[in-house]
Formats: sequence, C-alpha cells, structure tokens
Amino acid sequence: MANERILTIALNTLPRLRAAIAREAFEHFGSAAGILAASTAELTALRGVGPALAGAVRGLDAERIGTEEAQRAEALGMAILTLEDQDYPQRLRLIPDPPRVLYRLGSLLPQDGAGIAVVGARAATLYGRTVAERLGCDLAAAGVTVVSGLARGIDGCAHRGALAGGGRTVAVLGTGLDRMYPPEHHRLAADIAKCGALLSEFPLRAEPEPWHFPLRNRVISGLARGVVVVEAAVRSGALGTADMALEQGREVFAIPGPITSPTSAGTNRLIRQGAGLVEGARDILDSFPDLAARLPAATPERAAVAGLSDSELQILGALGQAALPIDDIIRVSPDPAARTAALLTALELKGLVRQHPGKIFARA
Repeated sequence: MANERILTIALNTLPRLRAAIAREAFEHFGSAAGILAASTAELTALRGVGPALAGAVRGLDAERIGTEEAQRAEALGMAILTLEDQDYPQRLRLIPDPPRVLYRLGSLLPQDGAGIAVVGARAATLYGRTVAERLGCDLAAAGVTVVSGLARGIDGCAHRGALAGGGRTVAVLGTGLDRMYPPEHHRLAADIAKCGALLSEFPLRAEPEPWHFPLRNRVISGLARGVVVVEAAVRSGALGTADMALEQGREVFAIPGPITSPTSAGTNRLIRQGAGLVEGARDILDSFPDLAARLPAATPERAAVAGLSDSELQILGALGQAALPIDDIIRVSPDPAARTAALLTALELKGLVRQHPGKIFARA
C-alpha cells in the first residue's frame, strides 16, 4: 500500500474534493487511507459529498495517480508539500481551510511568513499600476516579502516592484504550476521562482477555471500578515481577498483613489469601513512593531532627489502619486513650456519619471 503522503496527493487531484470538504473528510476518517477505504454511504454522509464525488473517491487508483503526480512534479523541479510536512508555511497552516496539498516552485524562507499581500484590479489604471509597483519595491527593499496572485494589473506590478527592489516575492496561482496564467507572465513567473516561490494548491495540468481564483485568494491572504488593496471595483476578487483576510485575523489596508474612478470605489469603501489608509510602505510597516524600522532611510530615488533643482522638485511634487498629461504639468510649472519639457526629459534620464503613451508622465 502506498504511503499516506502519496494517497493525499492523489486525493488532491479530484476537482470536486475542495479544501473545506477535504478538511472535514480527513477529520472524520483520520487519514487519506481512511477516506479511500470508506464506503459510498459513509462518504455521502459527509457535508458536501454527493454521489459523484463519492464515486470518484471510490474509483480512484490512488497509489498510481499519486506516484505519477509526485514524479511529474519532481521532473519539473517542483516540490509538493502536505499539511504534515515540516516546511509547509506555518501561517497558512493556521487558516480555517488550508490547502491539504501545496505545490511549490522556488523556495520559501522563514522570513516569508512576515509577508504583505498586495492585490487589486486586473483592469488597473496607470495610477494603480504605478502605486502597486512602487509599494512592492519599497516593501521588498525593507526586507518584506511581497505576496500576490500573478494576475494582470495590480498583481503583476506588485511582483515586478518587489523584484526591482531586490527582495523576495511569492505568487499564488489559480492553475497548476505547469499551466502559466496569464501566459504573458511566463517570464515574470520564472523571475519570481528565482527570488521567491510560485505556489498552487491545484494539481499539475489544472486549467484556469473561474472557481479556482476565489479559492486561491484565501491562500494569498493566509500566507501574509496583512493585505493591501490597491485598486478594486465594488464587486471584485480583491475585495474578496480582503474579506478573507479579516476572517483570518489579518490586517487590511487600502490605497485611496479618485472618487471618479470605478477601480477606486472598492478601496475607498474599505477605508470608510475601517481599513488602514495607505499612502506608502511606511504606513504599512508602522502597523507592525517588528517591521517599523525596516524601511530604508535612503533609497536610490531619495539619493537622486537630493541633487535636483527647485524646478525639477516642483515637477516631481506635482506628479505625486498620480500620472499627468504634459499639458497639465506645464500649467503647474513655473517654467516655460519648452523648459518644462526639457526638465521632464532630464528626470526620465535620471530614472525618476516614466513617460507613457500620449505624453502622460508618472513618477517611476
């Protein structure tokens, strides 16, 4: 008979055996072997287990499937963790419905247990993307692991920012780790695996099913000690992650945004409901005594800013957290239009300003 670990991996390949049902089944029958030995009547007596799932459990060739799955993961350089493994993330282990099985590509370090999750809208605005990247960079520079979901928009920017800050980042996927989604983040995922980890509770070859992502969100918040929502509509997965964070006893923060922006409606509502208002990494770190001293006194940006002219400083101040068209910048600048355009070019060369299509500028 296969060992308990292999049987657990095999059971995790059943799509209908979701985490909450698996938890109840393991508590009732005591082990994977006990679940597999149970009768159809015993299985269907459990909440959430219907005839179809009971039949799938009864018909599972667990030893073969579990062994093949473990071998396939090993060939891809992945580790498979179960709740019984010592290196399973301790913070995640304590949530109500932790994944029974967790696939990992890359490495997890003890310091990752003090991570901060940065999440938000896929259809993010330039403002949101800029803030998420800067926040990820500053948190990583302070030695804080940035956790997110590798999705388009805010998630991807948070991961990129963390990598730019020279720190660690962890991405939780809603697919199997051999099914990269979205596909354009394939290179980003490879970079994350070198400076952190890719994680998934879903077996290999699992596709991006819509129901995977709400499940994935509880793992994002479960890994972190706090969750920051950068942009979110009133109904969004990011707000769902915030709700799960509260249920798990995590701190919740939000970035304020323009009242005219639909993607800021959710974050502004979170702030009204008591979420911590965040204007920068310092606001997050100050909420945790052990992190409060971590934000570097001088970053490359601050060092560069020290040598700027008054006009350049005024332009940076005008940009603040928002991106602006060049005409708006010229209007608030004390210098002539040609001089202001030249100063913007100089700030770009210094890496302090980034130009986007349509002559829109934002702090880099």
